[in-house]
Amino acid sequence: MGKKDDMKKRTWKFALRCIKLSKALPNSYEGRHFGGQLIRSSTPVAANYRASQLAQSHKTFIAKIRISLEEADESVLWMEFIIADK
Repeated sequence: MGKKDDMKKRTWKFALRCIKLSKALPNSYEGRHFGGQLIRSSTPVAANYRASQLAQSHKTFIAKIRISLEEADESVLWMEFIIADK
C-alpha cells in the first residue's frame, strides 16, 4: 500500500469516526449543533483529499490539499467544543 492509498484510507476513517462521534452526542441543541458541524467539516477532509489525487494541475492539487487541511483544523475546533461541553 502506497502513501496515497494510506492517506485515502486514513482520511476516510477520520470522517467515519467523526460521524460516529456525532451520532453519540446527546440529543440537545448543543449536541445536534456540534455534531452537525463536525460532520460538515470532517467529511470534506476525505472528499478533498480524494479530489486532490485526481487534480489536473499542481495548482489544483495544492488547493484541494489546503481545503482538506482547513477542514481538518475546523474539525479539531468542533471536537474541542465537544470536549469542553462535557
